Amino acid sequence: MNPHDKGMQVRRQVLGEDHVARAEVAKTDLDTPFQNLITEGAWGTVWASDGISLRERSMLTLALLAATGNFDEIPMHIRATARTGASKTDVLETFQHVAIYAGVPRANRALKLAKATYAEMEAET
Repeated sequence: MNPHDKGMQVRRQVLGEDHVARAEVAKTDLDTPFQNLITEGAWGTVWASDGISLRERSMLTLALLAATGNFDEIPMHIRATARTGASKTDVLETFQHVAIYAGVPRANRALKLAKATYAEMEAET
């Protein structure tokens, strides 16, 4: 399977069919090359690797997003934990590491986003 097809498969597995379908419909000529890049590189290579589990990748991704202050994608990756197997305890432990190694304010903001996203997810069920 080529990296793009593998990336789409893993992306659907992690983010869910609805999320991916919405993203695909929203693509334009401007961002299609970028979407292809992340589908092949992030999803088709890194996330598709069997070197570590999806649960571990999920935790690493959340830690990196919080540590680097890239908060916009945290809710999407919190939602993905329902499919990757990362528990709420895993997420809390992840953000505690962020607090110690990257700063309390970043971990605090990430935890607030996680709480709000989990609340939304529970309300949707």
